[in-house]
Amino acid sequence: MTIGNLAPKKEKKSRRSKQVVDEKVPLLPQKHDEESSFDEFSGASFTGAVFNLSTTVVGAGIMALPAIMKVLGLGLGIAMIIFMAFLTEKSIEMLIRFSRAGKTSSYSSLMGESFGKYGRMLLQVSVLVNNIGVLIVYMIIIGDVLSGTSSSGVHHAGVLEGWFGIHWWNGRTFTLLVTTLAIFAPLACFKRIDSLSFTSALSVALAIIFLVIMVGIAIVKLIGGTVAMPRLLPHISDLASFWKLFTVVPVLVTAFICHYNVHSIDNELEEDPTQITAVVRTSLALCSTVYVMTSFFGFLLFGDATLDDVLANFDTDLGIPYGSLLNDAVRVSYAVHLMLVFPIVFYPLRLNMDGLLFPSSQPLVRDNLRFALITIGLITLIFLGANCIPSIWDAFQFTGATAAVCIGFIFPASITLKDHHNIATKKDKILCIFMIVLAVLSNAVAIYSDAYALFKKNAPRS
Repeated sequence: MTIGNLAPKKEKKSRRSKQVVDEKVPLLPQKHDEESSFDEFSGASFTGAVFNLSTTVVGAGIMALPAIMKVLGLGLGIAMIIFMAFLTEKSIEMLIRFSRAGKTSSYSSLMGESFGKYGRMLLQVSVLVNNIGVLIVYMIIIGDVLSGTSSSGVHHAGVLEGWFGIHWWNGRTFTLLVTTLAIFAPLACFKRIDSLSFTSALSVALAIIFLVIMVGIAIVKLIGGTVAMPRLLPHISDLASFWKLFTVVPVLVTAFICHYNVHSIDNELEEDPTQITAVVRTSLALCSTVYVMTSFFGFLLFGDATLDDVLANFDTDLGIPYGSLLNDAVRVSYAVHLMLVFPIVFYPLRLNMDGLLFPSSQPLVRDNLRFALITIGLITLIFLGANCIPSIWDAFQFTGATAAVCIGFIFPASITLKDHHNIATKKDKILCIFMIVLAVLSNAVAIYSDAYALFKKNAPRS
């Protein structure tokens, strides 16, 4: 029995070693990191892989989903969440299938195989833009929760302000600095993604706690008759309100982006590598359920007063017993969740930055100085961005309409249409054309709508 159990692991290690020899495109340091550390642990479990991928998905995007319901209405909004989950699953399936055919073990090497060096670099730049933007959003939300935020001239107090009053040490910049040094920096120092499986499980648990509390509040208010059923469809009064519907697309795209971590998680699975398909479907089903429930009950609670960051709404009197305590529980649980999600998104960011700047250097895991410098540089950039960008909606619009849509849909569809291994079906190609057209048109309209709204807001009044 012992020999039988050891044989598959030996065969798997041999298969991965052969992939390195067969690669025609330079891999990211990620691949070498996995090779150098593969002997140190027996592999990631199915459950750990699901937690890591789910943590990649359920990040800051969930906080903007109730605001999407305000734009689309509940009916259309929930339908769009489910539709986006379907497209995400299909795009990841394409990446996995073509990676298996080409024996590539990273997203960037798959892009390199299909489109050469510049294709690989384009993917790396997109991951940098997307992940830096997402991590800036995480810091913005944490700052909103702990130190407060202002929206439309109204100040929404943070948790620390409510507990201790306004002081210099609970101001936004100092609070984020302490959080960065005490939490983000230590968690960002792990060199293997499976090392984060415990914090990922804890972060998923905190997201569920956040959701349970919010659902409980909504049910109590429904029973008390203090909330009304919100709109099911969007309110369209003019052409500008119609164009505004498209501004939700970049936010939805960003909410489901996890493609850059799929290969890392797949490479560390301890059993049959085909498990990654079940991992992806389980994670997306879990995340979609959390998204739909958060959107429904968040919009139900606050209606048209829902803010871009729904956590900022939890500073008001809920009109129920222990409302203040529940407000703090909701905000703190999700702020801690985001702190634990940070290293999962930071992991591929650092690898892609290293692959872009030092493509011919030794593996990043073996160079502590380079590892430390890249880590410090990126965390500093994210910290500065979080203190300069005022709203998560602005960050989502930029990353979602540019890098995220490329990573999630345009690149996987382009790889399939290129069909380097002649394995794509006619149905695949039709779906890919649809994905590219939908991504380009919807995001172009979203950018136009945002630019028009900004111009109209800043235009001098006659």
